[in-house]
Amino acid sequence: MSKILKNVFFIILVFLVISAIFALLSPESFKNKEEIAFGQLVQDINQDKVKEITVSGDEILLTYIDSEEEIMSRKEPGVTLNQALIDYGADEAKVKAVTVKIEEADEGVWGWLFPVAMILPIFLFLLFFLMMFRQSRGGGGQNFSFLKAPAKLFGDGKTGTEKITFKDIAGIKEAKEEIEEIVDFLKNPKKYLKMGARIPRGVLLVGPPGVGKTLLARAVANESQVPFFSIAGSEFIELFVGVGSSRAKNLFETAKKQAPALVFIDELDAIGKARMPGIGGGHEEREQTLNQILAEMDGFERDTNVIILAATNRPEILDPALLRPGRFDRRIVLDLPDIKGREEILKIHCKGKPLAMNAHLAEIAERTPGFSGADLANLVNESAILSAKRGKDNIYQEELLESIEKVLLGPERKSHLLSKQEKEISAYHEAGHALVSSVLPKAEEVRKVSIVSRGMAAGYTLILPKTEKRIKTKSEFQAELSVLLAGYITEKIVFNELSTGASNDLEKASLIARALVTKYGMSSLGPIVFGKRESMPFLGWEEETEKNYSENTAIKIDKETEMFINEAVAQSIKVIKQKRNLLNKIAKVLIERETIEKQEFDQIMKSNSLIKPKLKKQKPVKK
Repeated sequence: MSKILKNVFFIILVFLVISAIFALLSPESFKNKEEIAFGQLVQDINQDKVKEITVSGDEILLTYIDSEEEIMSRKEPGVTLNQALIDYGADEAKVKAVTVKIEEADEGVWGWLFPVAMILPIFLFLLFFLMMFRQSRGGGGQNFSFLKAPAKLFGDGKTGTEKITFKDIAGIKEAKEEIEEIVDFLKNPKKYLKMGARIPRGVLLVGPPGVGKTLLARAVANESQVPFFSIAGSEFIELFVGVGSSRAKNLFETAKKQAPALVFIDELDAIGKARMPGIGGGHEEREQTLNQILAEMDGFERDTNVIILAATNRPEILDPALLRPGRFDRRIVLDLPDIKGREEILKIHCKGKPLAMNAHLAEIAERTPGFSGADLANLVNESAILSAKRGKDNIYQEELLESIEKVLLGPERKSHLLSKQEKEISAYHEAGHALVSSVLPKAEEVRKVSIVSRGMAAGYTLILPKTEKRIKTKSEFQAELSVLLAGYITEKIVFNELSTGASNDLEKASLIARALVTKYGMSSLGPIVFGKRESMPFLGWEEETEKNYSENTAIKIDKETEMFINEAVAQSIKVIKQKRNLLNKIAKVLIERETIEKQEFDQIMKSNSLIKPKLKKQKPVKK
């Protein structure tokens, strides 16, 4: 469209230039001379006033007897001068007495400009339509070329972009070991075919966002030294029905021509969703694309050295036909890295960066449970930016630790200043969380307490697990509920007032308490799961889609949920009342310094360890 507008503008500009030339070159030989009517000329001839007449085409130049000034007149075109004069009533005898000179008309520039001016617009219009036609043909070519798969070829083993190998990937050891078979097959296919082995035609990489699915696919391509075709699932889909299936067919044909090759389809769930009967019909674009992919994968010859890699974080919604043996018959799960994996990932991303001597990546790995490889890369990058901003030559541990909170919660809101009352409420709120978490044996460890605003939080307590966990017990859930409600309870006990600061805590506690009843079977209702759910495990999303229990059962679920909340509240009240002096001390330090690190917090807790026996002796007195 922009090219067409440029062409139109160019043609308009040419016309304006031509008009200007016509205006400049128009004949001016008679512009400054007086002009009389042809009838007046006849009268002057009859009165013997005219001395000489000069004829040039249809223009007449008169010279009078009593004046040397030349006067201009015009005759009718196509008629001789004598005939025109006689027709207007001139006396023939007096006409013969006047000297008449005939000159050829001097057209000057107009002699060639006029024909050009007649032909040039026609030429320009023809040129314009020719350009439009060529562009329309180009569009038609694009209409055919867009049926081709827009896959990007990243490398053929010899040339390519960034070289990524297995050495550049950490934290997914088991996944690398599984996929090494694919690399070995692409390097030495005859070894497997000779034994009658059939290499998996499709490998599905499953895992949460940021764990390195795409990175692993690129490493496979570089390690195996084969062409690597990369395409996103959404790139198959276009407005017109049939385009997606044509692109899928073209992609597989291109890969076969360059075999051995590797095809990587990112976000497979964009086109691989389970087909639903009666929705969209068989002519629906996404379904046709999926059918074409299924046909192409099933149609691979046994000795075709083309392997399909695909990545998704939503495997539960994929069509079963994709996952059957013969298609995506190998599933490799990439999980979030453990503490050792996180440390290895941090070392990879810290290569080439000036780390200070006091930078301990092991501590950073310990403080970042649940971080993916992409999160850790972002963390290291944020620490480098922060160090440069502060004018430092190296990245210190301080910047690395601060970057953890920036990635988790957001940057410090230095402009958001708390009033004295808000600061006190926030300090006691966070002190309550920290106190209950440190006292309860099943609760997690307190690493940092702060009332510095970050993101949407006015303050935060950084509580991290002591060890990596895959499962969680009921007592650990109950301790977590008590810690979540501790801030709410502290505000109520200390200020006899409630604030909006506990809204997020209450929301999380309510979800956990209800999950204990409806999902984990940890209530008195028994080992029953209530309600059908649709969930995305790797995305951390879950929703109850169907209520498969009666209203009577719903009342029981509400009561059990309330019981878990009440038990957690009672536990928090007990700890806060028994450790009230310690709570006041933590809150006071927070108000003064705004932040308490783990070492200082542990010292505060140890300094009041002698109070425990006194509290125990006071219990009978209170009763």
